[in-house]
Amino acid sequence: MIKKISVIGAGTMGNGIAHVFAQNNFEVNLVDVNASQLEKALQTISKNLDRQISKNAITEEQKKQSLANISTFTKINEGVQDADLVIEAATENIELKLKIFKTLDEAAPASSILATNTSSISITKIAAATKRAEKVIGMHFMNPVPVMKLVEIINGFTTDAAVTETIINLSKQIGKVPCVVNDYPGFIANKILMPMINEAIYSLYEGIAGVEEIDTIIKLGMAHPMGPLQLADFIGLDVCLYILQVLHEGFGNPKYAACPLLVNMVNAGRLGIKTGEGFYTYTPGNKELVVSARFKN
Repeated sequence: MIKKISVIGAGTMGNGIAHVFAQNNFEVNLVDVNASQLEKALQTISKNLDRQISKNAITEEQKKQSLANISTFTKINEGVQDADLVIEAATENIELKLKIFKTLDEAAPASSILATNTSSISITKIAAATKRAEKVIGMHFMNPVPVMKLVEIINGFTTDAAVTETIINLSKQIGKVPCVVNDYPGFIANKILMPMINEAIYSLYEGIAGVEEIDTIIKLGMAHPMGPLQLADFIGLDVCLYILQVLHEGFGNPKYAACPLLVNMVNAGRLGIKTGEGFYTYTPGNKELVVSARFKN
């Protein structure tokens, strides 16, 4: 039985994961070394719960209970000491994740399942940093976590079948749809998504079409809710580049090589929404998409 969840990292994904479990009456320990990030995460969760209240999805009492289900910690060893499941949602950086999992292995109970929200990094490699590889699994939520139904569950090379079954059932319990895949670069979501985004960037780079034209064609022609260039801005161009590099290195196939335009934009610090400019320019309070000046004729 999974009753107590520890979430490592209070950023966008971490606070979303904490939100969903707390709303489903799990005890949640949210852990981040930055106390101000924890405060910001609680504010974000509160605002997102208010949004649900405005849509009559939950009541004010349910909001209060959800927030009461969350405790915050700045030290991993204190935040995971009684966890049944730990979900790591730190930055997509292999060195950082290996360091975190080594610490988790030492601090969490021997019975704890250790999951990672990684979108591309090898579960098998992460599991090798622990002495419980059979209890390590990928639990890749989609952003925004409270809204998106999918959880991509990734088996490492030695993940125990009982652990997989536990995570499948837990995902269903919190209203998600679990899909199980095996541990290869990019898994399924990003193995398919990132080449599409990269091809859209190449199409812009080669002058085949402009930003608005590319996104409009994909949205209206393929019924995607968001065009690939807008989606890249939403994900973060640095994250897109990192995942493409993982795919390129992992498969050794040139079709995964990142477009030079993407590389240049990341090097220039134009990372999308989080920096205010990517393929579009983002200003506070402005909900309309404005194509970045560098891509206008």
